Amino acid sequence: MTIQLSPDLEQVLSEEARRRGTTPELLANECLRERFVHPSNPASAGNGTKNLAEYLAGHIGVLHSSEHVPGGARMSEDTGKRFTEILADKRRQGRL
Repeated sequence: MTIQLSPDLEQVLSEEARRRGTTPELLANECLRERFVHPSNPASAGNGTKNLAEYLAGHIGVLHSSEHVPGGARMSEDTGKRFTEILADKRRQGRL
């Protein structure tokens, strides 16, 4: 089957595929499958073996702090050191 896309759809499909590191064809198939193929039991789709990440793929994601904080919030850096500093501050204040 061949489907003609309008130029605007072709452009956004190509851009999203590039962003995801896949081809427009594979992305279109994935989107159409998610939209129109509804297995009665999620584990029975495909070859019958789905891991938790595949099962939850449409329901989980990643938030990039750089979308909200210029340069990113860098929240995962030095977490152990920062946690220790917070505990030490609370101990000094007599709250721990």
